[in-house]
Amino acid sequence: MADTDYDMIVIGAGPGGYVAAIRGAQLGLKVACIEREHLGGICLNWGCIPTKAMLRSSEVFHLMERAKDFGLTAEKFGYDLDAVVKRSRGVAKQLSGGIGHLFKKNKVTTIMGEARLAGDRKVTVKTDKGEETLTASKGIVVATGARARELPGLEADGDLVWTYKHALVPPRMPEKLLVIGSGAIGIEFASFYNTLGAETTVVEVMDRVLPVEDAEISAFAKKQFVKQGMKILEKTTVTKLDRGKGKVTAHLEAGGKTETQEFDTVISAVGIVGNVEGIGLEEVGCKLDRSHVVVDEYCRTGVDGVYAIGDIAGAPWLAHKASHEGVMVAEVIAGEHAHPIKPGTIAGCTYCQPQIASVGMTEAKAKEAGFEVKVGRFPFIGNGKAIALGEPEGLVKTVFDARTGELLGAHMVGAEVTELIQGYVVGRTLETTEAELMQTVFPHPTLSEMMHESVLDAYGRAIHY
Repeated sequence: MADTDYDMIVIGAGPGGYVAAIRGAQLGLKVACIEREHLGGICLNWGCIPTKAMLRSSEVFHLMERAKDFGLTAEKFGYDLDAVVKRSRGVAKQLSGGIGHLFKKNKVTTIMGEARLAGDRKVTVKTDKGEETLTASKGIVVATGARARELPGLEADGDLVWTYKHALVPPRMPEKLLVIGSGAIGIEFASFYNTLGAETTVVEVMDRVLPVEDAEISAFAKKQFVKQGMKILEKTTVTKLDRGKGKVTAHLEAGGKTETQEFDTVISAVGIVGNVEGIGLEEVGCKLDRSHVVVDEYCRTGVDGVYAIGDIAGAPWLAHKASHEGVMVAEVIAGEHAHPIKPGTIAGCTYCQPQIASVGMTEAKAKEAGFEVKVGRFPFIGNGKAIALGEPEGLVKTVFDARTGELLGAHMVGAEVTELIQGYVVGRTLETTEAELMQTVFPHPTLSEMMHESVLDAYGRAIHY
């Protein structure tokens, strides 16, 4: 590393860091990006992308099982778990390699090593060639991401108890699976393994699965999961795991009573913690709050020239939020006019079967915030395309401010809703009202027509239900 002087240094090459580096370079900054493990971070290598590849395999398998419903014949079909995993890893590798290409194209210097803030816009980096100090004259972006939270007594061992990483490269197919936590990660793995035949139990400490979603959507999804053979235990805590040879005895506490159940595999999906250790954050004056860096709306840490983005900067813990923060921070550092990100316009997507997607306030949150609301609903069973696809189970729900017509939130469960939600995201970003949405012509036959009908229903005007 002959060169040590840069305009901007990014620590971490996940979906926040690599995007910040590229945007900085596009704006004419001299940029270095330091990564200790792999380009693309968790999202591309061990998160969003490989999980979606695996879930696609289980979705196709599920459709093969339903071949008869479509007038088709499929006999003696099955799956090869190793081949499913191999495809997933190949997809991740292809995209991770693409980041290196993008860095070269945009003249971003890639440094594989461990970085540490050294104060006064300096960063020390340890590589296999030794240690060096780099300077960032305009700014340093900390984008070190997060890792799986581990609770005492429930720690992963890679054999009987898995984190998401183990679940992506499983040593075997679980027969009787316990998933602890019903957020997006937990439910996606529960959905994948359940579809492939594992007897699956999901434990959630809150009063419902997918607790951040609208209560109606959670209830609808739960019914579908149970119909698929999952066992859902709500208001339940796993207090202890006794590990034996090839089996785990889980102590499950609910309503003051404890019972035990035996499983051969446990997946722990109880949240994440920020990677804040060992990078000198507190030493240079950054404030931490429960493993996350405290930042303002422009991701400034309060320490001159130091920014934090993505998972390390707190909720929502989503790759697309990290990427947009990366763009915003690069623009701030380059002296451009940047707009802060509004959390209420960031969609959340869960890729289980059925899919779940949402943006903005739930009905309950809108009422808590003091809004008088108008709520619209439209079921998949009333939509021609959904019936033609053989996907009649689902619901689109919209929440409006009764006074102004502002779209406060949208919530969906059903086939392809992770693609549909973007229509409402654009609407929220453009600050649309029910009037514009009603006047929008949706193509027929599409699933998106349900979005229109849900808006109409909020005002007593739904046509097809």
